[in-house]
Amino acid sequence: MEMEAGRGEKGDNNNNNIIISEEMMMSSTTTSVDWRGKPSNPIKHGGMKAAVFVLGLQGFEIMGIAAVGNNLITYVLNEMHFSLSESANIVTNFIGTIFILALLGGYLSDSYLGSFWTILIFGFIELSGFILLSVQAHLPQLKPPKCNMLTDGDACVEAKGLKALIFFVALYLVALGSGCVKPNMISHGADQFNQEDTKQSKQLSRYFNAAYFAFSMGELIALTILVYVQTHSGMDVGFGVSAAAMALGLISLVCGTLFYRNKPPQGSIFTPIAQVLVAALLNRKSVCPSDARMLHGTQTIKAPSNANTNPTILLHTNRFRFLDKACIKMQDGNTTKEISKWRLCTVTQVEQVKILISVLPIFACTIIFNTILAQLQTFSVQQGSAMDTKLTKNFHIPPASLQSIPYIMLIFIVPLYDTFFVPFARKFTGHDSGITPLQRIGVGLFFATFSMVSAALMENKRRISAVESNETLSIFWITPQFLIFGISEMFTAVGLIEFFYKQSLKGSMQSFLTAITYCSYSFGFYLSSLLVSLVNKITSNSSSHHGGWLSDNNLNKDRLDLFYWLLAILSFLNFLNYLFWAKWYSKNGSSSATENQEFNSKVVGDDGIV
Repeated sequence: MEMEAGRGEKGDNNNNNIIISEEMMMSSTTTSVDWRGKPSNPIKHGGMKAAVFVLGLQGFEIMGIAAVGNNLITYVLNEMHFSLSESANIVTNFIGTIFILALLGGYLSDSYLGSFWTILIFGFIELSGFILLSVQAHLPQLKPPKCNMLTDGDACVEAKGLKALIFFVALYLVALGSGCVKPNMISHGADQFNQEDTKQSKQLSRYFNAAYFAFSMGELIALTILVYVQTHSGMDVGFGVSAAAMALGLISLVCGTLFYRNKPPQGSIFTPIAQVLVAALLNRKSVCPSDARMLHGTQTIKAPSNANTNPTILLHTNRFRFLDKACIKMQDGNTTKEISKWRLCTVTQVEQVKILISVLPIFACTIIFNTILAQLQTFSVQQGSAMDTKLTKNFHIPPASLQSIPYIMLIFIVPLYDTFFVPFARKFTGHDSGITPLQRIGVGLFFATFSMVSAALMENKRRISAVESNETLSIFWITPQFLIFGISEMFTAVGLIEFFYKQSLKGSMQSFLTAITYCSYSFGFYLSSLLVSLVNKITSNSSSHHGGWLSDNNLNKDRLDLFYWLLAILSFLNFLNYLFWAKWYSKNGSSSATENQEFNSKVVGDDGIV
């Protein structure tokens, strides 16, 4: 490990002088508390026994929201009578809003409420949205007159006025609740583990895989049982079952109250960041000292060799040196205590901002990935609707249930991955997760391209068969695109959440950084809506097809296959872009996580700071 440590003393192995923050001299580790606000007991609180209750919430919550989101386009198209492209955009905008609201949930949790209370409050808001959707779907007076959009599309009356208002209010109550709940479920479960304990660090890696297993189980049940209920018993019953699932999730959360390690809120998480940016701007004409020990918030002390607890500090790094100007001690006769925090910040504050900047390119590289996910929840469902859904003489597969195919596979693959692959890879890499989160993300982005290639080939075959041969292909022809993307998501989604969660200071910004990963979903779905509009506009002017590739409500007239090819090309270019930024991060951005872990064992003793 390279450390900003006694630079003129590198050769002195007996001198364990290293640069650390002054905060370390003044405080011990961040304290987690129990439900009464008292310091938690490692024996009674936390660990997998506490995380299990959060996993229950994760499974039930995704069960409820997936049943709505994955079949919503059918409801919007067939019962609210919006056009196909408009229906697709309503769905993608809804899902995109869920994920962008994750930032609000992460901010409120880290700053004011704590993850448990944030989940509880917004969980009930999400539940109220499900109930309102169920009420609207049940009452005929809250929907436009029944009409078949496939045969009488032009004559169907679109939902407007009060009917549309109630629908969108219910929909976005669900979005607000789910958006604020999602990042806190992950971070609250992960907070049950102490990353500095070797055993619990491995359990944390297992927890992330278990969280994805709970997600897969929830998705599977939603896309099979709940979608079947929606299709055969009505959307009102389906939405009601989603409400029941959310209620069970909240019960699971509350049942674990006595066992949780709760992270106390830290006050506004944006203020320290703003202070760094303002101080760096005000001190922009200053010259950074060549010796990092001259920066405010660092000093050299002698460290013992028998330590194992992590303080909430970060080591100084040489990346983004312009931000170090926020730490320059001004020689104006004032003591550091007299200088405003808006003019002089600590190294830890500055390094936290450096982390946020460093991870943004990694975040950006997953947006195209989630644009592909948007297609599997919109156009691919309609693609399945235009195929033969018959499984037996009397049983037809609901098109939305196609998305259950990868999750059937993943409920077997995820345990095998965690049980066999991770320990095997750990022997070679020494990494708790087997392979690093960055490597895991890269593997997932690579597979995502082939999902769209498969989708394009299958749609071309389906369209030719329908138009030229008047033949309807079996719905199982489009299963490969879901299977490939399922494997891709297992790598990318889990890797991204683990990567972001482990970047933050202990007890500082885990919920907010986890929420940033969900913004990738948001931007991906918004980009999907934008691409649909742009493709329609561009192709309607340059193509002989007067309406563009995606302008009709009939896929046999549209060119969905060409749109899938466009996404495949964008996905491959995005993968190449990710390789560049992952290599850049490995050289410039990874030190804060790895070095601080190594640093822990040298600086802090069992009884606190020495």
